[in-house]
Amino acid sequence: MTPLELVDRALDLLLAKDMAGFAGLWSADGVLEFPFAAPGYPDRVSGRTAIAQYLRDYPSILDVREIPERRVHQTVDPAVVIAEFDATGVVVATDSPYRMRYIAVITVHDNEIHCYRDYWSPLAAAEAMGGSAALTAAFGGSDV
Repeated sequence: MTPLELVDRALDLLLAKDMAGFAGLWSADGVLEFPFAAPGYPDRVSGRTAIAQYLRDYPSILDVREIPERRVHQTVDPAVVIAEFDATGVVVATDSPYRMRYIAVITVHDNEIHCYRDYWSPLAAAEAMGGSAALTAAFGGSDV
């Protein structure tokens, strides 16, 4: 599977709410990074097991129903791709509409994600979730 195909597979698993499958795409020592993490929100999750734990409850927080725009770009390094996508759905706790734009820089080795840097907007996420306290309660925590 090429890095482009792996990213497409990851987004398909996200839509299918298969978080175990999604986390299973990472290498055993892979990392999920959030360079723009909000205060109280983890900026890095290390290891497939920790990533699976971190993502486990995602569908009960956000019901992602569609990725209406998806662009995946190959970089000059064949192991690195950049994904731009919109996710739409519903914030489960409030039944409010959810729409977020994402950009991720993803490094793939041996058909596994080695590093996924997720450049999301904490302000937009907090607004969608119903405030910064709701965002931190849903995704934050020091046990990651």
